[in-house]
Amino acid sequence: MTSFSDIFKSSFLQNVTAVSIVDMVIALLLAFCLGVFIFMIYKKTYQGVMYSASFGVTLIALTMITTLVILAVTSNVVLSLGMVGALSIVRFRTAIKEPLDIAYLFWAIAAGIVLAAGMIPLAVFGSLFIGIILVLFTNRKTYTRPYIAVVECADGGAEKEVESCLRAHADRTSLKSKTVRKGHMELTYEIRLKSDDTSFINEISSASGVESAVLVTYNGEYM
Repeated sequence: MTSFSDIFKSSFLQNVTAVSIVDMVIALLLAFCLGVFIFMIYKKTYQGVMYSASFGVTLIALTMITTLVILAVTSNVVLSLGMVGALSIVRFRTAIKEPLDIAYLFWAIAAGIVLAAGMIPLAVFGSLFIGIILVLFTNRKTYTRPYIAVVECADGGAEKEVESCLRAHADRTSLKSKTVRKGHMELTYEIRLKSDDTSFINEISSASGVESAVLVTYNGEYM
């Protein structure tokens, strides 16, 4: 006959103490700190067009959620198998616009996994090292980055003058497109400047036969 105490002797209630309260608090606090650190590095190194604050908060939440999941998985082998099956049906359809954002997502997930596995020094020093590398290489200024110059002119004479001015201020000039209509010509160049001085675009816009001149930084998203 089943006694009153046997009703509460279930595997569910036995798993309540599988992870101690102290371990949970320490792991989640460390995950929060690492998530904030990843968020600060992301904010400092962001070079996209429009900054998304929600993505930065997602990095913090992702680190803590991953830590929470791995704590549960490491406490029960059967649960780990079920977790793999459950997560295999999840599909994310949010587009990642910046390639570097993928690295931050994997960084947050990896930090949560390593932290929940008990490898705290590896999670902390690994995150510090990755953050330093990202700051050094992402914020490195270079004048060889490509620019797109769009010039509208009236005739071939103005076109030659524009090309001469571009070659004088750029290490490399490449004509990407040329649209010709009666009395109107639109030229699109990809250029790599010799310095950070962009005042030459004012000279081009004031040249005879030039109607307008536009210079934008090209990062693969404008074309």
